[in-house]
Amino acid sequence: MEPLHSYIKNEIIEMINKGELLPNTQLPTEAELCNRYNVSRTTVRNALQQLTAEGYIYRIQGRGTFVSNNKVKQTLTHTKAGNYREQLKLQGKKPSIHVLQLTVIPADMFLQNILHINEKQPVNKLERIRYADEVPLQYEISYLPWHLTPGLNREACEDSLYNLLQSQFDLSISRTEEHIHIVTADKKIAEKLNTKAGTPCFEIETFAFLENETIIEYSKAYFHGERASFIIERNYTD
Repeated sequence: MEPLHSYIKNEIIEMINKGELLPNTQLPTEAELCNRYNVSRTTVRNALQQLTAEGYIYRIQGRGTFVSNNKVKQTLTHTKAGNYREQLKLQGKKPSIHVLQLTVIPADMFLQNILHINEKQPVNKLERIRYADEVPLQYEISYLPWHLTPGLNREACEDSLYNLLQSQFDLSISRTEEHIHIVTADKKIAEKLNTKAGTPCFEIETFAFLENETIIEYSKAYFHGERASFIIERNYTD
């Protein structure tokens, strides 16, 4: 049998998904929810805490609980260049990318092993923030072997990096391998995403390969857990 707090949580999620509860509208009070579902305040609070952690609602001290804005949906199935902008535009949101810094650093032991390069060989380190409607959605750090990407154009990095690799260096991404983790934002990540330390985030660790299986990019991207969701499509054939 489904626990009562899970039932209440799922009921509220269903109302949000159906548009019965619109973004930024206020939820009933805890007392009203207790009466509606004939449960204790502890049960209601458990449901609301889970909804807050999963990004469906947010609380304002002294004012109440409200429905969050619709999460930005990211489809991970396709990795073609420009996909980020296209996906956001289809959702009626304005995409933008801001380069925080582009520096050349010596490879440490970790990057040597990941990128298969020699000790202290130069590496391009690219830090960017992606925005949806001018709200930070993703903080990303990318590492690219300098000998393959010398003179990487910083200004052009405010658009698709993979398009830039193709146009500036004639390097075409053949495939990517992505690992998704759930983490909490440390002080640095929280600052970049304009949130509080400890906020749940999706961490996506990406390895990008050329056709000859050379690793051209290693990156870690942190998505604000309350602003992003992911869709994974799978096609099955006989």
